[in-house]
Amino acid sequence: MRLTRFTDLALRVLMRLSSVEGTDLPTTREVAAAMDVPYTHTAKAVARLQHMGLVEARRGRGGGLTLTPAGRTASIGALVRELEGPGDVVDCDGTTPCPLRSACRLRGALHQAQEAFYGSLDPVTLDDLVKAPTGPLLVSLSPSPGTG
Repeated sequence: MRLTRFTDLALRVLMRLSSVEGTDLPTTREVAAAMDVPYTHTAKAVARLQHMGLVEARRGRGGGLTLTPAGRTASIGALVRELEGPGDVVDCDGTTPCPLRSACRLRGALHQAQEAFYGSLDPVTLDDLVKAPTGPLLVSLSPSPGTG
């Protein structure tokens, strides 16, 4: 199973924001620069995370990005399911439908594997992901707000 780049970026944004301390909050542009990813992609991920209630974005002086309490404690499995959207690992009904789709067991086996993958992420939270040594490393790798 492979996650989309969008899901990977959104999870990394959450991890980066979890390392922010104090009142000097990073902007979307600063988060993008710290992670060396395009601003436009980061802005889309931040907008989606904001819509999901995981990130709060404030404009203007004193603004920036911050995690909501829900963002800190959300299940990574639930986040990945939401970010990846519905769908199977393989597309049996695509533009060229598989001739085996009416009697194939592979699709069911792959669906079970996909659910096992998500299920293994269900008990994991963002706080779990950024415990030492990851959290301190995130802080050391990221430029402080206002320097990006």
